[in-house]
Amino acid sequence: MYGISRKVDTDFESAVARVRETLKDEGFGVLTEIDVKSTLREKLDAEFRKYIILGACNPPLAHKALSAELEVGLLLPCNVIVYENDGGGSTVAAIDARTMLSVVDRDDLSSIADEVYAKLKRAVEAV
Repeated sequence: MYGISRKVDTDFESAVARVRETLKDEGFGVLTEIDVKSTLREKLDAEFRKYIILGACNPPLAHKALSAELEVGLLLPCNVIVYENDGGGSTVAAIDARTMLSVVDRDDLSSIADEVYAKLKRAVEAV
């Protein structure tokens, strides 16, 4: 698995709002937002379920990681997704920072990855 995922019995809009709250509670801000449904409709005239990608960043942890390895910026921000399930409800998922940062293969970044993972896991579980 490369992510932390949870199905919730709530509509898409409520799930997105709750994700924003739980990310904030864990020290993350949302830097980017991609509305996949809208983008695919606009660019391809294709229909797709409600689906959003949020680029989340925890500034102190990003600073630590970037100070250790400038190229780690290629892996930032951490993606968090919310999408509408076929049978109702929504799914919330976040990247597993430990898996993501494993490509860097630096032991000094593993503690940062562990901390990011723990924070994102709490945020997803709190939705």
